[in-house]
Amino acid sequence: MPKTGMLQAGERVQLTDRRGKKITDQLVVGGCTQTDHGIVLHDDIIGKTEGIIVVTVTSKREIQVNAGVPGHDKPKPWKAARAIGGWEFAVMRPRLADYVLSMPRGAQIMYPKDIAQVIQLGDIRAGMNVLESGAGSGAMSLNLLDAVGDAGQLTTIEMRTEFAKIAQANATLYYGEQPNWWNLLTGDFDTVAASLPEHFFDRIVLDMLDPWNRLDQAYRVIVSGGVIIAYVTTTTQMSRFCEALRQAGCWTEPEIRETLEREWKAQGLAVRPDHQMIGHTGFLIVARAMAPGFTALHKRDRATKDTVTDIDSLTDEERELRLADLELRDISDRKLRKVLQDLGGQLHQIEPCADI
Repeated sequence: MPKTGMLQAGERVQLTDRRGKKITDQLVVGGCTQTDHGIVLHDDIIGKTEGIIVVTVTSKREIQVNAGVPGHDKPKPWKAARAIGGWEFAVMRPRLADYVLSMPRGAQIMYPKDIAQVIQLGDIRAGMNVLESGAGSGAMSLNLLDAVGDAGQLTTIEMRTEFAKIAQANATLYYGEQPNWWNLLTGDFDTVAASLPEHFFDRIVLDMLDPWNRLDQAYRVIVSGGVIIAYVTTTTQMSRFCEALRQAGCWTEPEIRETLEREWKAQGLAVRPDHQMIGHTGFLIVARAMAPGFTALHKRDRATKDTVTDIDSLTDEERELRLADLELRDISDRKLRKVLQDLGGQLHQIEPCADI
């Protein structure tokens, strides 16, 4: 459950100044947070509510303030230059999205824009049993834990023990204790999934390099009608996973999505998009499991289109014979004549004797 009430030692808080700069730190009795405008004393925050304003003090006090606090006994020499206090910060508990972006990480995390799409497109709700592969630093795991709640269960398979420890620590810091509805397992997906019960999971989330190699075990453990959603970063991964879903015959036609995010600035009549945006981070591929014994319905390719054969694999003679079949940009003879006619007319305007 989200924490409310007075801010306590051990909690993480988010400090935001008037320029929008955010700093996230853990409250420690007698501790402080270094900023570009002096230091924020944690004792000025502990025992207060969210929404207060704290003012920085000169960093010359840092040695006295941090005396006896582990990790702060030896002040860094360059921090003495940041001596001016009097800068205001608003104090809030970080949202889950804020926490995810600021938490210690070992592996690259999924951005909130992609995580939100996973929850929505995967239709992940309270009380569900969800299987996740690839914990990384725990960004997706935290959101899945929130989505299923303590009435559901999240089972996460992470290959690397170090990443599993990072994800577990981040979840424990966020909740204040280790969530008891999270089953974090280490090992490769196929081996661990083989020990899981059949047709038990309502949803499967794959964040790994080769999700197309994990479909056999995924289908064994998912319920009929269950949703599988994979996050991959490259077009080649996306293509291979989609083709594997189609060839398996037991998954519906995959849906492919990419989300781009752009912030806006609005100040009076000065309304414009931000100069920076979060562009491509990854692709989301979504499909659903068919009931055993039933084959999925897929769109038939046009007979005149060959989207499989690689033209470089053909001989010169085969390539010449099949070039028209392999051409993906089809254009009818009528349209081709119309284009040539239009271009001829335009050329005639600049060169009356020109012909095409």
